[in-house]
Amino acid sequence: MAYYYSKTISGSFNEIIQRVTDALKKEGFGILTRIDISKTLKEKLNVDFRNYTILGACNPPFAYKALQAEDNIGVMLPCNVIVQEKEMGKIEVASIEPQTSMQAVKNPSLESIAVEIQSKLHAAIDSLQ
Repeated sequence: MAYYYSKTISGSFNEIIQRVTDALKKEGFGILTRIDISKTLKEKLNVDFRNYTILGACNPPFAYKALQAEDNIGVMLPCNVIVQEKEMGKIEVASIEPQTSMQAVKNPSLESIAVEIQSKLHAAIDSLQ
């Protein structure tokens, strides 16, 4: 089973980040964190890296359900969504596959939550044009 779900779309990098943020919002997610990997690598290692941003997406009702089922599940939250420029104007958007990551936890109570979250993440990515 794959650990991520992705789609490649055309557009400008910053425009795609906004479209991803909006698509996630429609599925009930907010963005808790935004990590600009290319900027961080430049600052810390003085290396150039392609446009690559990690968005930490959270759906509060599902996060709450997951925390009730498994108190240490916070180590796997939020759901990471990456936006990376594979080549000029070709942007890959990828999310974690919650069903795959939850298999490591081995808590049956999390299975239905993972299915629902995965469905919402897929819907957000599939909606991108």
